[in-house]
Amino acid sequence: MTSKPDQKHHHGNLRAALVEAGIALLEEGGVEALTLRKCAARAGVSHAAPAHHFDGLAGLKTAIAEEGFRLFSAFMLAALDRGPKTPRGRLKSLCRGYLEFGLEHGGILAVIFGERGLGSLIPGSSREQAHAYLLLREACAPFVPAGTNALIVEVQVWSLIHGFTLLCLAGEFGDGRAPLDEGLFDQVIALLDRLPQASPVANT
Repeated sequence: MTSKPDQKHHHGNLRAALVEAGIALLEEGGVEALTLRKCAARAGVSHAAPAHHFDGLAGLKTAIAEEGFRLFSAFMLAALDRGPKTPRGRLKSLCRGYLEFGLEHGGILAVIFGERGLGSLIPGSSREQAHAYLLLREACAPFVPAGTNALIVEVQVWSLIHGFTLLCLAGEFGDGRAPLDEGLFDQVIALLDRLPQASPVANT
C-alpha cells in the first residue's frame, strides 16, 4: 500500500526531502528547472509546503548550496586521496576533483556560486563553504612566497580551474568527461608547473 505524501515526510525530514528533490531537479534540467512548486511535487507534498521551511526560492537555493558544498568538498578530497602526495601533485589533484564535480554536477555548481560568483566560496558564510575554500588554501600554501598575500596565489589557481570548468560546461571541449579522458585537463593544468614552490621557513 502506497504511503500518502503527509505520511512519507514528517517533522524534520521534510526539509531534507525538499533539498533532495531540488538537487534532483538541478541535475536533470539545470537552474532553470528549479522552482518551489516543482520541488514540492517532486517531494510528494503540497505546493505550499516549502514555505514552512524556506524563505522563498532563495532560501531553498541556500539549503541546496550547503549540501552542494559538502559534495564539492568530497569530490576534491577523493581526488586528493587518489593522486600524488607531493605539493604540486596535490594541487593538480584538487583541481581535477574541482573539474570532476563541475562536469557531474553542473546545476549544483551554478547554485553554489549563484549571483555572487566566486566570492560566495570565501570563508565566512557557512562551515561547508569554509571547508571547501580551506582545501584550496591548503593545496596552494606551499606555493605562497614568504611575505606574499596568500590570496594572490589562491586566486591564480582558482581562476584557472574555475574558468576551465565553466568552459567545459559550456561545451567548448566536447561532451561529458572528454576534457579529462582526452588529456586536455592535463595540458591546461600544466600551467601550474610555472608556480614556484616556496622555500620552507627556517626554524629559529
